[in-house]
Amino acid sequence: MTLPLVVGVDGSDASLLAVDWAVDEAARQGLALRLVHASRWERYERATPSNSLSRPSERVFVENLVASAAERAARRNPQVKVTTDVVPDDAADALLHEGNNAFALVTGARGRGELTGLLLGSVGLAVAARAHCPVIVVRGDKAGLAGSHERILLGAGEPVTGAEAVRFAFREAEARGCALDVVRAWRCPAHESADEPARRHEQRASALLDELLRDTVADQPVVRVRRVTVEGPAHSVLVRRSAAADLVIVGARRRQGRLGLQLGRVSHTLLHHADCPVAVVPLAA
Repeated sequence: MTLPLVVGVDGSDASLLAVDWAVDEAARQGLALRLVHASRWERYERATPSNSLSRPSERVFVENLVASAAERAARRNPQVKVTTDVVPDDAADALLHEGNNAFALVTGARGRGELTGLLLGSVGLAVAARAHCPVIVVRGDKAGLAGSHERILLGAGEPVTGAEAVRFAFREAEARGCALDVVRAWRCPAHESADEPARRHEQRASALLDELLRDTVADQPVVRVRRVTVEGPAHSVLVRRSAAADLVIVGARRRQGRLGLQLGRVSHTLLHHADCPVAVVPLAA
């Protein structure tokens, strides 16, 4: 059974952009689309007198909100199958539960009612940090959102923890018929500033790239891959290169003794500052 692409919707401009992006992604991947709105609407229902005609119930409001999002998706691509649901739960908890049976979760960069100054809403950050499936936060400039760069960017982690992200990146590049840039950042410690230590660190980064990509490149030779090693902090390198990408992908790993995924500096920075949508792909449990 093929799992659906799940989108969190709340009526905000950011969530509507996420719906548009997800429709295109579902069409590329041959997936159904599931639109989910989570709200503690039953609390408002209990607080409102049953004979009150002063305003529509919260339940009616959210059902109309989800129906409007479904209509938007159908207008964008009527070939994509769309289902909807309204869940009486906190948004992050509801989406995390949905993620147990999803190809991926998609959220906007900010939700309804969140402060304008926030770079990433609390729901998107919580879901990206804890979900068991890939999480895509739709953000960035018009070119990245439209997919006009025809390039996927993968931030290469360690071979032992980055395999899922690699497979996800190759699947994306193949579905889009675009190039895949795989970038490994490296740094030479200040006390090793001579040319020879620098070359050693760069060679190690190149060897790690080869190890990370070896099996997947052999299995999917149709994908055009460009291996790149760059000196500098990984979070800065990837944010800068995201300006020329349609999607940037990074892996996340579980840590013993902690709840869920722990977002490192690279993932956290990209989710707040990337110029294109960001996919955080967890290591399989």
